[in-house]
Amino acid sequence: MELPNLSVIKEISGNDIEFENSIVEIIKLEFPEEVNLFKTNFEGKNYLEASNNVHKIKHKISLLGLKKGLETASQFEIELKQGNLKLHHNFLEILDKIHVYLYE
Repeated sequence: MELPNLSVIKEISGNDIEFENSIVEIIKLEFPEEVNLFKTNFEGKNYLEASNNVHKIKHKISLLGLKKGLETASQFEIELKQGNLKLHHNFLEILDKIHVYLYE
């Protein structure tokens, strides 16, 4: 099972702990806002805007080392634009993993 981690952030940072902490703090600040926007748009059946929200969230999924999660989110972003909601549950599971990793 794939879990969030700091491997990508560490690779980017060149072991600059201050930089790593700064990136994590930005993610912690922006992630809940982006998730709330996604959920609001999804529940309002504004799937095009929800797809745009997924696009923004994908960057955090990538930074947190979730390769399979990124693939799922990318596919969900495309399908959402077409009104296909099949991957919604999978995407929510990714968001939950990230939430647990960042805040618990």
